[in-house]
Amino acid sequence: MQIPVDVFTPGTGGQFPIICALHGSGGLHNTGPLPIGELLASRGFCVFVPHYFAATNTQWADVTTIWREFPNWMRVISDSLDFAEKHPQADPRHIGLIGFSLGAYLSLALGTQQRRIKAIVDFFGGLTDYFTERLTQLAPVLILHGEADKVVPVSEAHKVARALDERGLPYEMKLYQNQGHGFQGPEMLDASQRAYKFLKQHLAAPEGS
Repeated sequence: MQIPVDVFTPGTGGQFPIICALHGSGGLHNTGPLPIGELLASRGFCVFVPHYFAATNTQWADVTTIWREFPNWMRVISDSLDFAEKHPQADPRHIGLIGFSLGAYLSLALGTQQRRIKAIVDFFGGLTDYFTERLTQLAPVLILHGEADKVVPVSEAHKVARALDERGLPYEMKLYQNQGHGFQGPEMLDASQRAYKFLKQHLAAPEGS
């Protein structure tokens, strides 16, 4: 199924690492994919923001909708990566995901299934038991979570970290003591900078490649 995809590219020619940025349960305009897409494009990434709710005519996702549509959204996001790989400015060898809340759950879940994904940034999300129990491989993960989160509790971040520890999989984690679901002020700036540095570290093409 065709869905809208916002594309942000650097203002210069060449090929650049792919970032797919995924919104949360409130829809595209209630979370941060568009601003971070513009930011990362200005710093040398080719960013794709799929409107994956459009595939299921979803405006806002409650728990029932999430359980029902999660596999459909995973397929749509995978198709969006196929689309991104064909973009003339995209380097298909270097693919990363950034997810916010529900988008982070989807990013981590898809990462357990697809080796083409080389880095994942998890903004206040988690990994469901189904995918945790089947976890054998995952790209490096940056976990960013607020300790005061009342929507997705910080225990979800610890659960992801524990699962990765148990399997010897690489990750970094930064918890923000006074932040809830969604970061504000200096903490959001810090989180954005950490995300950029992490993606640059794991996705930037080596010289001469």
